[in-house]
Amino acid sequence: MNGQRVDVSTVDGALDCYLFTPDGAGQWPAVIVYMDAFGIRTELGEMAQRLASSGYVVALPNLYYRTGPFPPFDKRAVAADGPERDRFKGMIQSITSAMVMRDTAAIIDMLDAQPAVRRGGMGALGYCMGGGYALAAAGTYPDRIVAAASFHGGSLATDKPDSPHTFASRMRGRIYVGAAEIDPSFPDEQKVRLERALTAASVDYVLETYAGVKHGFAVNGHLVYDRDAAERHWTVLQTLFAETLH
Repeated sequence: MNGQRVDVSTVDGALDCYLFTPDGAGQWPAVIVYMDAFGIRTELGEMAQRLASSGYVVALPNLYYRTGPFPPFDKRAVAADGPERDRFKGMIQSITSAMVMRDTAAIIDMLDAQPAVRRGGMGALGYCMGGGYALAAAGTYPDRIVAAASFHGGSLATDKPDSPHTFASRMRGRIYVGAAEIDPSFPDEQKVRLERALTAASVDYVLETYAGVKHGFAVNGHLVYDRDAAERHWTVLQTLFAETLH
């Protein structure tokens, strides 16, 4: 993993977090990137650096740090039934929103102490599993997370008590949700429930569906990566963060 490693102390141990910065000296607003369920890896590091190069300090935390080191997932094996898929699901279930929000508090404190970080509002960005965490962060830390984006996030509006949509009433920043048209983890009924929650809370939000693409379309290296949709997602991110963090 590229980026500067910073070990962040949490109640559950040392969280390894990787910081990516623009070239040159200066101070920039911070963005926290919440990984997808495959975990942090080279492809996510490349995406973090691309975002950082536009003028941000980007933090990419290893949300699976409690488990310790683990071998990379075989994406094709995860897509089929079997032990690799079971291992994948087990890692997802090893963390909860409450855990990740505690981690987020420690990450915010760490970022505030970085000389390259401009104090003030921060951004949150999540893919797949991380999309829900980005939305939850906007509701948990509304004074700090002033913009949050979820791309092909799953389970954003379920019956669970910690479902991301339940954080809507506490959100104060701008929210963007980019959904994949083909995504069993975020069906139409969840879209309706999420929109109702955000609208009822008077949240400044946009929810868009990316036509013809599958869950995972924006992440480098995924089997379902779609270049056109991924480039569209970069344009959306650049606009959102430029308008809210600069």
